[in-house]
Amino acid sequence: MATTKATIKFGESRLTIEDIVAISKQEKHVSISHAPELTNKIDSALAFLDRLLKEDGVIYGVTTGYGDSVTVKVPLHLVHELPLHLTRFHGCGLGQLFSVAEGRAVLATRLTSLAQGYSGVSWELLHLLAAYLEHDIIPAIPQEGSVGASGDLTPLSYVAGALIGERDVYYKDQIRNSGEVMTEVGLTPLVLRPKEGLAIMNGTAVMTAVACLAFDRANYLTKLAARITAMASLSIQGNSHHFDEILFSVKPHPGQQQVATWIRNDLNHAEHPRNADRLQDRYSIRCAPHVIGVLQDSLPWFRQMIENELNSANDNPIIDGQGEHVLHGGHFYGGHIAMAMDSMKTAVANLADLADRQLASLVDTKYNNGLPSNLSMSDESRRYINHGFKAMQIGASAYTAEALKQTMPASVFSRSTECHNQDKVSMGTIAARDAMRVLQLTEQVLATTLLATVQGLRIRIERKELDLASLPVAVQAMYNDICSFFEPLVEDRPMESLLRFTIDAIQTQRWALYQ
Repeated sequence: MATTKATIKFGESRLTIEDIVAISKQEKHVSISHAPELTNKIDSALAFLDRLLKEDGVIYGVTTGYGDSVTVKVPLHLVHELPLHLTRFHGCGLGQLFSVAEGRAVLATRLTSLAQGYSGVSWELLHLLAAYLEHDIIPAIPQEGSVGASGDLTPLSYVAGALIGERDVYYKDQIRNSGEVMTEVGLTPLVLRPKEGLAIMNGTAVMTAVACLAFDRANYLTKLAARITAMASLSIQGNSHHFDEILFSVKPHPGQQQVATWIRNDLNHAEHPRNADRLQDRYSIRCAPHVIGVLQDSLPWFRQMIENELNSANDNPIIDGQGEHVLHGGHFYGGHIAMAMDSMKTAVANLADLADRQLASLVDTKYNNGLPSNLSMSDESRRYINHGFKAMQIGASAYTAEALKQTMPASVFSRSTECHNQDKVSMGTIAARDAMRVLQLTEQVLATTLLATVQGLRIRIERKELDLASLPVAVQAMYNDICSFFEPLVEDRPMESLLRFTIDAIQTQRWALYQ
């Protein structure tokens, strides 16, 4: 029976990271609220701008140039062309295009900000953004070209340009001109009001959208890294006492304690030792909660920063229509997203490093407690020519090195630009893109190590050194599911397609972990 998708009403209440992720996956419909409070904000801001334009004749970005060109007065007969030129001269983005899912997140994030009611935009603009999401018409946005203040000007110009019918969009698995697509589906290109070009472009929507998606992936990886640690410990017949409840009660980091609990439950550890026969495993097993826990404990403040930015009015100037104020400031500055993403990529890269070290122990006969070299399951007579996980471990080391290299904070590389008007910038979009790259590389490492742990468990089970039925149901289910698409690695064979399938399983969150 088909389920009805819920609808998110923009401008009605505070949105969450999960809302943006759901929209990016087309799991929810969108609409615009017409609650009295929002209606009053939108209508009063439009009326105030129109009145101010007639009475004073000077409004930044409406009757003046932009940025360093603020002293350039635009003749009234050209005011309505100015926003069109803003969208056009910023059409210089480079690099790969953001994906369709990322583009949906960008539209939803910008709509969240504009629907706060402090940007001086029309109902037509708000409803067209919602219609784009409902029709799945997604601007094709180059990833490069933003310094993160004044917001994401260049990438967001591709949103503005699409809404007026001039730029390209993704539609039905093709990249086409937005004007043609709008004609096809019965939408009318937007005619920009005097401040609307600036309102669309002068904000943090790209970096914040990417941050929402990054958070979702990082949150899943904390759980996956815990499950992999448990499976690695089982494979090397490790010491479950390293995750003991009493042990972790004396170091009260809640995220670290949560990770230890997950691993402890996966290992069915229930008894508190007086002492242990096997004293200490290597740090990559024993200290895993301390590594994964850093990310788990950081997620709440990442969420706070991302969701506060998401639910903010972050363009310039801010239009207070009810109080009749034009407020000039710097809310386009993406410093909070930059800090969150720079911190996240460091914590995530440490998961890659942890899993890479766990893999190193699994494949090495000096450390794996009796497992075959490189986890090869070949017959004794053919062990001379079979190599198991040897090359995959090399690959994991490469992915890990690249992830660690990407952890240099982007936020410290501010560059004065735009004739020194933008003389201190956030680099938040670069930080967010870096975080996504680190996540991709870390997912590749975790995919490799996950497969290795399954191979190790297979060997223990085949040797009757481990009873699968003794493991928790969730661990059994995940092991059996992976075995359904991962045949035992006996004879050497190409593993790329399996790795790609496993990475996709991670990115689509195939396994419900610690629900």
